[in-house]
Amino acid sequence: MAKTVEKIREFRAEAKFQRTSPQKAKLVLDMIKGLRVEQALNTVHFSTKRMAPVIEKVLRSAIQNATYVSQEQGLDVDVDNLYVRTAIANEGPRMKRIRPAPMGRAFRYQRRLAHIIVTVAEKKSAASEGATTIEATAAPAAKKAAKKITTKTAAKKTAAKKAPAKKAATKKAAK
Repeated sequence: MAKTVEKIREFRAEAKFQRTSPQKAKLVLDMIKGLRVEQALNTVHFSTKRMAPVIEKVLRSAIQNATYVSQEQGLDVDVDNLYVRTAIANEGPRMKRIRPAPMGRAFRYQRRLAHIIVTVAEKKSAASEGATTIEATAAPAAKKAAKKITTKTAAKKTAAKKAPAKKAATKKAAK
């Protein structure tokens, strides 16, 4: 039963302290999650959002990291086979600013910063996917058997809870 498990290599790039809120960056990042690298680059390139050029730069950096690491470590990484595994915008430190207000007062507001992280990984080849699908089909069969057992016990419990409804009917008859 000894299996050779191939570890999926991930390559990431970060852009820290970007002058935008994480919420606005996530709008662009959600468009490229799970896409192949070529399609993600096209999507970001033609996006009208202000953060799109920054995210494109980070995505290109992640691709370059993949090629550099594959050359350094002698790995066989196919750039055409890469996809965007994760695309995250975390909140960075907030800059506190003051805006003049009427009657000599000052209102405070915060400028938000974002840390953008893009991770690319290589899709599994068709040969290794065939081996995992055989294992994956065996696992749901065991889960279905476990679900059947739990649904039978759940059905018995719901039948026992019908007693309070009868008490309400007896109160009406007593009046």
